[in-house]
Amino acid sequence: MIDWKNKKLIWIIGIVLVLFVIMIVVRSPEDDWVKDSRGVWIKHGSPSGTPDYVLEQQSIVECTRDLYQGNKMRNISFSSQCLGVCGDYAVDVVHVPRNSEDNLQENKCEDYRIGVVKNFIELDSNGEIVRVVD
Repeated sequence: MIDWKNKKLIWIIGIVLVLFVIMIVVRSPEDDWVKDSRGVWIKHGSPSGTPDYVLEQQSIVECTRDLYQGNKMRNISFSSQCLGVCGDYAVDVVHVPRNSEDNLQENKCEDYRIGVVKNFIELDSNGEIVRVVD
């Protein structure tokens, strides 16, 4: 005669083990890096590590802040202009909200206009990131 209690218990343990393995193999998107509305990578949950592409962007953002601060120390009046380049990113100051002056080619970094760099970061006049386009 078959002991149904033991058979049920074996099935339940088997199903629990399979679900546990699936949870380990398929990482939850709750613990990952996501881009916010500006295009900046931010933690979502508690990711186990920081991917290289996030570290790269964090380095570029730090460079951008340094570039802004350097210009600010020289008493630059921030309007709609190029501040310079950080890595493969042009750094531009734009109005918030954007206006037609922000779209003028002469206000974009020359390296971006001629294709030396392919990406850009826009800052407001206070040095806050408006958007990252890569």
